[in-house]
Amino acid sequence: MFWYYNGIAISRVAIPEPIREKCLVSTASILIIQGVDQGARFQVEAGGSAGIGRGAKNEIRILDTEVSRRHATLEYGDGHLAIVDLGSSNGTFVNGQPVRTRQLADGDQIQIGRSILLLNMAGDVNESEWAGDLVDLVGRQGADDRSSIVSEVSQEVDRELLDHSADAGTQELAQTLANLQVLYRISDEAVSPSISLEQLLQRILDLTIEVVGADRGCMLLDDPETGELVPHVFARRRGFDADAKMPVSRSIVDYVLQEGQGVRTSDARRDRRFEPGQSILQAGIREAMCVPMQGRYELRGVVYVDTTIPPERVVLDGVVPDKFSEEQLRLLVAIARQAALAIENNRYQQALLKAERLATMGQTIAMLSHHIKNILQGVRGGSYLIDMGLKDHNEELVHKGWGIVEKNQNRIYHLVMDMLTFSKERQPALESAQLNETVGEVCELMQSRADDAKADLEFQPMPDLPVTVFDPEGIYRAVLNVVTNAIDATEATDSGTVRVETGYDGNTDSVYVCVTDNGAGIPEDQLKMIFNAFESTKGARGTGLGLAVSRKILREHGGDITVETEVGRGSQFLLTWPSIEEDPQPKQAGTETMTG
Repeated sequence: MFWYYNGIAISRVAIPEPIREKCLVSTASILIIQGVDQGARFQVEAGGSAGIGRGAKNEIRILDTEVSRRHATLEYGDGHLAIVDLGSSNGTFVNGQPVRTRQLADGDQIQIGRSILLLNMAGDVNESEWAGDLVDLVGRQGADDRSSIVSEVSQEVDRELLDHSADAGTQELAQTLANLQVLYRISDEAVSPSISLEQLLQRILDLTIEVVGADRGCMLLDDPETGELVPHVFARRRGFDADAKMPVSRSIVDYVLQEGQGVRTSDARRDRRFEPGQSILQAGIREAMCVPMQGRYELRGVVYVDTTIPPERVVLDGVVPDKFSEEQLRLLVAIARQAALAIENNRYQQALLKAERLATMGQTIAMLSHHIKNILQGVRGGSYLIDMGLKDHNEELVHKGWGIVEKNQNRIYHLVMDMLTFSKERQPALESAQLNETVGEVCELMQSRADDAKADLEFQPMPDLPVTVFDPEGIYRAVLNVVTNAIDATEATDSGTVRVETGYDGNTDSVYVCVTDNGAGIPEDQLKMIFNAFESTKGARGTGLGLAVSRKILREHGGDITVETEVGRGSQFLLTWPSIEEDPQPKQAGTETMTG
């Protein structure tokens, strides 16, 4: 979450309170982090308002069936943003609390129906007072620095402390440190970016079974779509009967969900909160613990663990001592809290990722639509000339129109081929080939285009260039894109020249194709983005994919493209990749010779 101070994005928590009060909200971003529209993002500008609901006229339209057509509205006033419930059927909640009207703050979660919206606000600080003016960083040799180091501690002190929990002086302190060690391990797992949510919850549950001494356990999570509680992960202690199903007491789960309290049952027959004859007695469960998975503002589910003791064992052994304690119950509550926060963070990350994907998809569709529209306009123009020529029996006009149609057919063909090449990872189809022949085919194809641009296209192959192993189709397309750009760059030049060279560099054992033009060159501010997808310096004539595709192909070969350019004098693109020699023929069995 960021505010803005003197044009610089800063974390809100870093702003001193006196300065924070001078921040005025300028925009608000709404990200749906849970619900059918997860990943959708909306922007609300300062001074305006936005309706929230299922109806088509709402600025923030949510397709959740439990959301009213006109559910709520966001309204700015005096530099602050507020939400107003419009008499909705299921109510509006902010951070888990029902509201009618509520001023909102950065990071608030708004729940309507089964959808949760995350508010992200940006503001401007009008005063010049800032941390840089309030903090004096004294120089290393400054006379005012009278501090001296009196002790040191390793950054591994947390692990050392936890590893020696058994050495604590009292049993109570030892148990506290042991619990802290468990929570530390869970936190360590929770911040790991390399595992999925299911893997994380499974590891948490496995650890829980171990530390509380349970026979088995499960996590029941709420389904964001239906609101039903469903089993998500299950674990059992090592050596426990793998075929035995775990009966979960609905009466215990319902009580925990309704009261928001963790419970421990040591003997169900003596617990008046649960009806006698229910699932606890029938399953023969003597001890169970169930705790709520309380997130920041709402319940995410429950953690349920138990120990199973067959009725015959109770008869033979008499009174069996309790395995679960109040201390373990408190620890289980803390573990469930950590798991709930991990679930919420994961859902937020998933929503953010989906929002980025939707934004990228929208940008891609918009760019492609723009390029295809330009190509279709060219086709329509050529078709119009053909139609006129046929009506007037003017063969020259028909030929002219067909030339325009054919040119735009080639443009859409190359666009589709570039899209296919760029959209998927592929391994080059390597084969022995002559680079001069592949590049020569490109120059032969582009000769007519160079003639139309009144540019000289020169092909200078290296004599006796050895046969190497590469993907002829891929290199052909990479060189074609670069040569096409070079010809286009010379169109505004009186005597345009494009020179294409091939060669071999013995120092690096690599082959190369060098394309040089005397066009307008590339400005420095555009040079950094020419290899980005959908970034084109040719306006409507370019797709923004050509150079991105060429670099992708070269990198698949283990090479790259570099460019040198000077505005007003032209550019030089160098495509280079390692020379891959053919693999030697494998030796036949029994042909090895032995020396001794």
